[in-house]
Amino acid sequence: METKVTSATGKDGRDTDAAVEAIAQAHEEWRRAVLQASLQRFSRRKPGFATLSGIPINDLYTPADLGHQDFARDIGFPGQYPYTRGVHATMYRSRLWTIRQVAGFGSAEDTNQRYKYLLAHGETGLSTDFDLPTLLGRDSDHLLAMAEVGKIGVAIDTLRDAHILWDGIPLGEVSTSMTITSPAFVLTAMYEATAAAQGVSADRVTGTAQADILKEYTAQNEYIYPPEPSVRLVVDLMEYCARRLPRFNPVSVSGYHIREAGATAAQELAFTLADGYTYAKAAVDRGLDVDALPPRISFFFDVHIDFFEEIAKLRAARRIWARMMREKLGARDPRSWMLRMHCQTAGVSLTAQQVENNIVRTTVEALAAVLGGTQSLHTNSMDEAFQIPSEKAIKIAVRTQQILAHETGAADVVDPLAGSYYVESLTNRIEEEAWSLMNEIERRGGMVACIEAGFIQKQIANSAADFQRAVEAGEQTIVGMNAYVEEESGELSDDLFFQVDPATTERQIARLRQVRAERRGADVSRALSELKQAAKNGRNIMPSVTDAVTAYATIGEICDVLREVFGEYKALSIF
Repeated sequence: METKVTSATGKDGRDTDAAVEAIAQAHEEWRRAVLQASLQRFSRRKPGFATLSGIPINDLYTPADLGHQDFARDIGFPGQYPYTRGVHATMYRSRLWTIRQVAGFGSAEDTNQRYKYLLAHGETGLSTDFDLPTLLGRDSDHLLAMAEVGKIGVAIDTLRDAHILWDGIPLGEVSTSMTITSPAFVLTAMYEATAAAQGVSADRVTGTAQADILKEYTAQNEYIYPPEPSVRLVVDLMEYCARRLPRFNPVSVSGYHIREAGATAAQELAFTLADGYTYAKAAVDRGLDVDALPPRISFFFDVHIDFFEEIAKLRAARRIWARMMREKLGARDPRSWMLRMHCQTAGVSLTAQQVENNIVRTTVEALAAVLGGTQSLHTNSMDEAFQIPSEKAIKIAVRTQQILAHETGAADVVDPLAGSYYVESLTNRIEEEAWSLMNEIERRGGMVACIEAGFIQKQIANSAADFQRAVEAGEQTIVGMNAYVEEESGELSDDLFFQVDPATTERQIARLRQVRAERRGADVSRALSELKQAAKNGRNIMPSVTDAVTAYATIGEICDVLREVFGEYKALSIF
């Protein structure tokens, strides 16, 4: 039976009420006459279908699922408000996304060597992981730190390490993204000082510091100070970079870790954008011009395995942020409405079983990031579920991006899925859920109040538990782990095995102690004393931090000064 429907479109580009109603009626007729007949012969694979985040999926989508969506208001054109279709008019037709791969392990020498390997194989931007002591503002010889030196990232104690880390890397040409949060102000000062030593002027320094401290309390738990003073330190860094480092992004607001902790797609958007709004509002309250903020804030999203949900999520993210900046903060410069993003494929989707399957997962996720309009992309390596990436695995990850860019045609059309009834409907649904959560956060007093009350943490924990239950019940299939399982030896081939040099800790501590012995102690003491007074008196700490860094104060010494002033945060138990 053939289902017939006519359509009429109004002058504003929207389907008329009569046309939408006709489509809805025809859809219902199709369900009764065609779908039901088909289901009598071919039953559905499972009782119900839903996205990875639990959004129900219909059998079919039509214009009726979009209601009276206004093309100009809700979809529009690339490079124009509300930027649903991308922040640039030409997107990848003019310039491909920045290809990044994470590098960070062992000593500064080890990571510098990996930097150069990646750049030689086609990477166009660097991304750095730091070890746990560095992330928590502890020196490598601290009693709590020595067992973790160089294990999950590179160890950085002083400016000498920073000079070695970026030796031979032109910081005026290659941007470095630094996965660092609580001590982001210290690493940014080291980065600037290293660039200056290379002869790169401050106005040419490019890069990004994650610095998004609020997500630490809700997801990653690598914080030092309580939320209120930590937000102040973020704004100090934003203000300093606005004056000194105009091309440097001091805050990459990270939804990645929120999603990896178990959040849904809508929760990732809501909590990430609410974090970004908190920093922007605090900066405006400090006196910064709202239209000077865009170069200060970028975003970092997780791209999970649900292909269409992730594309819709990234499109919704741009639309929400544009409306927040224009309607809530009153920004007037169109550049202020643009959400610029880096994406990384989902580490949590990788499995230690049948590791080669992770290449497929990463490829699908990377394609979703491209079709979603990212500006920068990190593709996980197949062995990242259990170790720092091996050279073979990380080269395959780089090649994955290059194949997508140059062979598939995915980069040749701007936002090719725009107008898809399913994608547009899913974009709308994710946006609605995210706005609902953000309105609840605002009703409860904002992100800091919600973090201190444990509201955000509970939301993420509940979603993570729901997903884990689905996996254990076999409702969520993970190939190679709970389906299509094979016996495996558990041994890695030589070209995939990676191990940090066991002597790293000894060498790192020796260099740290040599720096302490050679520096001018009086200069360090004076700089740290000035830092303490700036922190106590509410002044921007960054000039004092820069003085301390260039005097070769250690990251632990600098962070300990602020521990004395602000105290350390003790997490609220939510269970």
